[in-house]
Amino acid sequence: MRKVTDFIIIHCAATKPSMDIGAKEIDRWHRERGWLGIGYHWVIRRDGTVERGRDVNQVGAHAKGFNDKSVGICLVGGVHETLIKDRHPKPEANFTPEQWEALDVLVDQMLEMYPGAEVIGHNEVADKACPAFNVQDWLADRKVSEGERDGRACKACNHCSNCGAAN
Repeated sequence: MRKVTDFIIIHCAATKPSMDIGAKEIDRWHRERGWLGIGYHWVIRRDGTVERGRDVNQVGAHAKGFNDKSVGICLVGGVHETLIKDRHPKPEANFTPEQWEALDVLVDQMLEMYPGAEVIGHNEVADKACPAFNVQDWLADRKVSEGERDGRACKACNHCSNCGAAN
């Protein structure tokens, strides 16, 4: 069980925009690497559906040196559809409007659950392009008022009475 939550770390799955995967597929990939299961706590699919990964109260496996003090959120996508010359995928913030909306709501919920936690990108604590965008710029540009959030259903469970996420 995680004792402290100092960070909410945003990731991308480093998948092409045409790949419609979710927590089940990522769980399989992580198990194939020898892990106990999915390392992220939340996965946001291309259609904006938020899926549970690892239990939010458990230590994650998503950011070396930060797993014991963070929650990991993964956006599906994050690389260009075609490979570049050296056969590596090019990072690309190709997330859908539904994913951005879901991320906005989920980050708000996580900040309510973990007041004082700092929202950062994986690239802020590792030499990686993940999540393929600058999280600090995204946070600065967020323009969602409290009034606009009122009445929106939780993307994790559609009503928040069972998922443990704050309304």
